[in-house]
Amino acid sequence: MKKQILGMALTATLGFSAPVVAAGAAQSIHVYKSPTCGCCTAWVDHMESNGFDVETTDTHDMNRVKFEAGISRNLASCHTAFVGDYVIEGHVPAADIHKLIADAPKARGLAVPGMPAGSPGMEMGDRKDHYQVLMFNDKGQTKVFAEHN
Repeated sequence: MKKQILGMALTATLGFSAPVVAAGAAQSIHVYKSPTCGCCTAWVDHMESNGFDVETTDTHDMNRVKFEAGISRNLASCHTAFVGDYVIEGHVPAADIHKLIADAPKARGLAVPGMPAGSPGMEMGDRKDHYQVLMFNDKGQTKVFAEHN
């Protein structure tokens, strides 16, 4: 199983392309998460309800997945996903991922550091913290991609 995780992360890190998806077809996303994390499962549900075909891999070695994907500590959250050539870290809204895929900027991926209340999968009643979705490159440089709440 470790070889499969490392292989997927290494493939994403090296930027190999995923298969092209036909117009109107669900975009595939592969999520690595802890088997005991409820907010990760809620984020997967959010992704599925927003048109993504989600494959999940439960692992107790998320640090290795993040390291292989090039996620720095300042970008880290609880789960890491791969969609096309991009890495998605944490509770990024599906709409932002759809925009990333449609715009296809030269970037490594998107991240929502930490676990802000009110982000997809982190719903807490009426509490909605302001948070930023950061776009990052291979050098770990970031810029604000979107702001929410």
